[in-house]
Amino acid sequence: MPESFDRGAMTETVFYLLLAFHEKMHGYGAIKKVSEMTDGRIEIPTATLYGAINVMLIKGWISEVESDDYNSRKREYIVTAKGKKAFVAELERLEELIANGRKYTKK
Repeated sequence: MPESFDRGAMTETVFYLLLAFHEKMHGYGAIKKVSEMTDGRIEIPTATLYGAINVMLIKGWISEVESDDYNSRKREYIVTAKGKKAFVAELERLEELIANGRKYTKK
């Protein structure tokens, strides 16, 4: 079993934001990227976004990086090595969940 980063499952919002932040981007860019990745199924409200960003910063899963646009006041973020490990651990957890579901329902 991979190293435990949290007790329990990662929220779907955090999962997709971590995926989005594999590229350097600002919060609004992440909202658009998540919507694009999910074909509009997930629309993240601004308050939810910044709450999730704060949690991921505290956990060390993302870090703030300097913007390429020096005139921009937007903060940009990127996933850290610790965040990548947490993401992979969640992928493995989800894969196990699906495998067990299929195994025990014969699907």
